[in-house]
Amino acid sequence: MNRPLLLAARDLVVRFGDRAVLDGCSIDLMAGEAWMLSGDNGAGKTTLLRVLAGLHVPDAGTLAFDGQRLAPGRFPADVRRALQFVPAHPLLFSTSVRANLDYGLRAASVGREDRRRRTAGALAWARLETVAGTHPRRLSSGEAQRTAIARAWVLAPRVMLLDEPTANLDQAARDQVADLLGRLVGAGAAVLVAAHDRALLALPGMRRLHLSGGRLATLGP
Repeated sequence: MNRPLLLAARDLVVRFGDRAVLDGCSIDLMAGEAWMLSGDNGAGKTTLLRVLAGLHVPDAGTLAFDGQRLAPGRFPADVRRALQFVPAHPLLFSTSVRANLDYGLRAASVGREDRRRRTAGALAWARLETVAGTHPRRLSSGEAQRTAIARAWVLAPRVMLLDEPTANLDQAARDQVADLLGRLVGAGAAVLVAAHDRALLALPGMRRLHLSGGRLATLGP
């Protein structure tokens, strides 16, 4: 089955001083595909995700979303919403779980009733209904991570980039996050997740990329 190409990166280069953290990296992210990005600490996994998300301008290389050439660091608003990045230590606003999910919709000028409907759907999707009114400081690590993922999901992204989403979680919380990732892929999103958690390789269709010496290699299914 042919899958639409959503995000294409070609020959990305990022240098920190004399070191090329990314040295000609290319990647295609297709709808409904999942990739796990592995690599040693400091290999550049987070840098690659930030470049793909438009948060770090590469020294060289090109990016395109859905066939549209992108200016690094200046993605259009519709692309920023369709291309969501969840960092390793996501910042949750000091409000409530529900308000965190509502924030992006409000910023996108979504009407009140539609915001209410979509926020309720995201709470149900991430199984967060019982903590909807809870301040983020009172959440468990797993609940906080699911809130961050749901806050991205509520914007209906077509590409999800996640940095170590299961790090420092207990097994039950890791399983819950893995379930969300599997459902993202099943709904047709492209997912790229930087992780050391080999259990994520058990997700249906998960493939593996490895970053070493600034280069990307495909390690097979």
